[in-house]
Amino acid sequence: MQKRRLGRTEHHSSVAILGGAVFASDSPETAETFFYEALEAGINHLDIAPGYGLAERAIGPHISKVRDKIFIAEKTGEVEKSWAKSRLDKTLTRLQVDHLDLYQAHGVTSVEELDKRSEAFEVILDAKEQGLTRFIGITGHDLGAPKAHLEAIRRYDVDTVMLPIYPRVWADPIYRADTEKLFSECADRDVGVMAIKAAAWRPWGNRKPDAMSWYEPQRTKEGIERGVKFALSTPGVQCFCTSSDLHTARLAIESARDFISFTKDEHATVIEEARDDEIIFPLSEHAVLPSSFGSRPLGGN
Repeated sequence: MQKRRLGRTEHHSSVAILGGAVFASDSPETAETFFYEALEAGINHLDIAPGYGLAERAIGPHISKVRDKIFIAEKTGEVEKSWAKSRLDKTLTRLQVDHLDLYQAHGVTSVEELDKRSEAFEVILDAKEQGLTRFIGITGHDLGAPKAHLEAIRRYDVDTVMLPIYPRVWADPIYRADTEKLFSECADRDVGVMAIKAAAWRPWGNRKPDAMSWYEPQRTKEGIERGVKFALSTPGVQCFCTSSDLHTARLAIESARDFISFTKDEHATVIEEARDDEIIFPLSEHAVLPSSFGSRPLGGN
């Protein structure tokens, strides 16, 4: 699988990042097959969070065997310092590691929300100072993410950002303008950029969810491949995170292995074709969880 340098982390990440939300309902035994399948496909970057159900517990027993081959990106969605510190301790214990490669403030989609995370950022910055993480970052799953992430770069000098990039959201002129401004700053500061929601299609609406995703993903191999190629062909993006839905994730990894970039004209055509689709944001209005999700958070990719 193609690899790209993830900004100043200097890690050459596989263009597909393994989204840990896919393991939210797993045990170490049931997670094993897909985890190693992903690594064998060429993935060298894991994105996981304590809020992803049982994912940390499911993957932790496998990490020691591959620790030197995988970049571990973790997250915290906490606000209070004591809770953020407790979460970090649990994360390290569950993954059976003494440090992370990337520790991210999770689900920050407005400057107001960024303000609320000041105590959590103290923990994140302290973790970097103490060697508990090599790099720090921020993620967001909504239309306000680009502005919030731009402010986080300026306020905390984060090393990476992660936000939605898929054809319909890129057709939104405000979101695109905000994101291009963010990407310009990322380029100037050598900040790594990761995409989420590459295989997104539309909100579930009145349709019964039949995929493990809070939005309806693309349903065909061709649709998923188009989303993957679109995200990876968007200027400024280094890699994308795979879906919380196993079937979608498998097809996305296959598409990433065969990735050939869109031309500028092809990229523009995909935007126009998606313009009439319903956007999956704001998350608060459109997110629907399948009953089989249990308590899985809405932040899964």
